[in-house]
Amino acid sequence: MSHWSARLTELGIELPQVVAPLAAYVPAVRTGNLVYTAGQLPIHNGNLLATGKVGADVPQEDAKALARQCALNALAAIDALVGIDAVVKVVKVVGFVASAPGFDGQPGVINGASELFGEIFGDAGAHARSAVGVSELPRNAPVEVEVIAEIG
Repeated sequence: MSHWSARLTELGIELPQVVAPLAAYVPAVRTGNLVYTAGQLPIHNGNLLATGKVGADVPQEDAKALARQCALNALAAIDALVGIDAVVKVVKVVGFVASAPGFDGQPGVINGASELFGEIFGDAGAHARSAVGVSELPRNAPVEVEVIAEIG
């Protein structure tokens, strides 16, 4: 078992409460040694932190911070299901960015999630990733992130 909970404390990061599902799904599912999270929006204390399109309504740097919040929400879902210390590796991150026409900075936005995983997990946080521009996300959210993690 790893001691990621101690690392979170060291970094001054507190995992948020698990975001209640907005439809017919669960926040995370385990199959074998993998945990898949549902897509996580930038919700904190029950509130969506921003709305609109990145590159028009939401500046790219703000969207990067929102992607970090999505990643924290994904970690909270993993923690609630199996415990954060069970994480062996972050395997895959998929990020969706509600993009204004012509906006092509999706990778920079999703770095908000990727860099958080590096801070917490070090080499075990290095992952495969997709950063996808989309026209709309649920609740007009600017960013959504889902995670696949290997657990021990």
